[in-house]
Amino acid sequence: MPQQSDRIHTNRTRAESFGADAAAYDRARPYYPPALIDDLLADRPVTALDVGCGTGKAARAIAERGVQVLGVEIDERMADVARGHGIDVEIGSFETWDAAGRSFDLIVSGQAWHWIDPDRGAARAAELLRPGGLLAPFWNFSTLDEDLRRRVDTAYDRVVPQLRTNSILHGAGPGTVPPLVEGLRSTGRFVEVEHRRYPWDHTYTRDEWLDLMRTHSNHSTLPPAQLAQLVNAVGEAIGEDVVHAHYLTEAIFARPA
Repeated sequence: MPQQSDRIHTNRTRAESFGADAAAYDRARPYYPPALIDDLLADRPVTALDVGCGTGKAARAIAERGVQVLGVEIDERMADVARGHGIDVEIGSFETWDAAGRSFDLIVSGQAWHWIDPDRGAARAAELLRPGGLLAPFWNFSTLDEDLRRRVDTAYDRVVPQLRTNSILHGAGPGTVPPLVEGLRSTGRFVEVEHRRYPWDHTYTRDEWLDLMRTHSNHSTLPPAQLAQLVNAVGEAIGEDVVHAHYLTEAIFARPA
């Protein structure tokens, strides 16, 4: 998810940490709302490129609608999982990946665009899109019901106070997206840049929420003992409750000049 710093893409330890347990990432991370997929495909694209495709969460949703999807992913372990779901994936960083003369009707990036150099990424996307094409990075953000959120916050305060405002509930808030919108506009490479929002809800069991926590890079890169302590504390805070997550998927729709 996008962070407060516009230089988050330079933290390669976090950017390339997700494949440490790619199967868990694939199991725990949420999908995207159907309304978003409908809007992405409104122009009836034939080909799509998924930048930082990970295990293929977004790519699968698009491919299921009949679009030919190619993924670009820096981590071979994540790519292997995506391939297991039928997604073609090439290994490389988007900024330097060899497109071999190919171009695309649609370029998407789910939960990954903030790991791309903003200037080079925008230039590359504009270069690879066909006339009338669409660049669409998007992110899922979640919050919890107020009582449970307070209990979970207290668990963070007790174990990892440095993550108190950078947990999966706080650190990557929707407010981090408008600067990315303005960043794309400021490149001059896109004539239309639109910010769209999609609210939706999902219910997790306690164990499912704890699995999801472990997949976030600022959690998974904690010292193992500290991560285990945090997971235990959050698990105790949840208790026997189910976790009602209120999601807001934030998307940027940008069309090249």
